[in-house]
Amino acid sequence: MQISPQPTPTVIVPGGAGNASAVDGTALGLNGENAATATPVNPTPTSAAPLRRGLTNMDQPLQGEISGAQQALDFLEQSAAQLRSLKADLSARLASRQRADGTLEAHVRQFSNSWRNRSQASGGTLDSQLNFSNQATTTRFNVRGMNLANLRPGGREVLAISLGGQNLSSVVLEPGLTDQQIAQRFDTALAPSGVRATLGEDGQLEFTVAESQWGNLRDTIAVQGGGQRFPTGQLNRVKAEAQAPVVDPDNWQTGDVEAIRTTLQQVLQALAQVERSIVSVQTALNQAAARVRNTVPSGTTDGMAQVAQNFVKDAKQPGYQSLLSITSALAGISRERVVSLLSLR
Repeated sequence: MQISPQPTPTVIVPGGAGNASAVDGTALGLNGENAATATPVNPTPTSAAPLRRGLTNMDQPLQGEISGAQQALDFLEQSAAQLRSLKADLSARLASRQRADGTLEAHVRQFSNSWRNRSQASGGTLDSQLNFSNQATTTRFNVRGMNLANLRPGGREVLAISLGGQNLSSVVLEPGLTDQQIAQRFDTALAPSGVRATLGEDGQLEFTVAESQWGNLRDTIAVQGGGQRFPTGQLNRVKAEAQAPVVDPDNWQTGDVEAIRTTLQQVLQALAQVERSIVSVQTALNQAAARVRNTVPSGTTDGMAQVAQNFVKDAKQPGYQSLLSITSALAGISRERVVSLLSLR
């Protein structure tokens, strides 16, 4: 009597719609009895509320907000700790009037180097004024000659503006324009190049550009006018000056007692500014956490408890079901997501 061989069992790996794939049971190590009796994936009972995938289903922009706020908060808290230590060092030097041994100077340089890395360390969420934003941080700057006192008077004139030595934009100025209209014309002309113009808090014309572009833009702005507000002929280079940062450790000096005293005052001011920014970022993080709580549907807690119980049960059983439970649980999890969720506790 001829015995026909039984076919190798096939296991269906669940995936997205239309993405399920058949896997040879032998390839997964499901031989003999284990392969034939591999535990099937149990469907969710129809009586239970549908479960949402917690991490992968969270609103992506919300994840970005939480991650960005946490990164900014980490940088600010580390900076605050360095500033407190530096304050103690400066105070001790003033009290003892000891001769310089290089330690204090090294601490100042250490903080300066750390602060110079602000944009990268904060994930691009803190600008030079320590304003927090999940959008790309910007640099505010003024351009010499492009102030309203110089732009208001005069007849009609066309200004050709070159940015970065490549882009050329035109701004038409006419008699009778309001300050807001002048700012709007500059903004409309320069926006395609990534530069925006607006009226600042002091009522003067102010420009902004992505902080990452400021280094390339700073020394490459040139203007050609009609001889009224700006000279005619060739493009003339104009000077752009960025808004002074609220913390500028590169200018801190420790050469003598007076310099140390001045630096101590600057450190105290920097620490106060950093602490204010910490409060602001913490508020943003708390608001994001509240949004997370508000977006979690009712019944999710009970449903996730059942998922946890099923996972523990399946993980204890050898075979394909255990492998599937573990790999599914780990899918899509990254360090950033774990840190962001832990920060909500």
